[in-house]
Amino acid sequence: MKLKPKITIADHFAQMSDPRIDRTKRHNLIDILTIAIIAVICGADSWVGIDLYGCTKYEWLKTFLELPNGIPMPAARYANT
Repeated sequence: MKLKPKITIADHFAQMSDPRIDRTKRHNLIDILTIAIIAVICGADSWVGIDLYGCTKYEWLKTFLELPNGIPMPAARYANT
């Protein structure tokens, strides 16, 4: 039997305000937070590790996250696009 969580990550952070400038919001804050939390739980210990986790698990992550512009890229990867 699959148990539902009592509270989801999205529920936990629902009241958190997004400090980013509107024009720079390419990704949902909850998507960024969720990827970071799950990646760290799975052993990521740096932003590069979190990015690698997100890229590797993209197909699975998009089953429950919106990801309107794919996986959020760290600034270092933006420089090469």
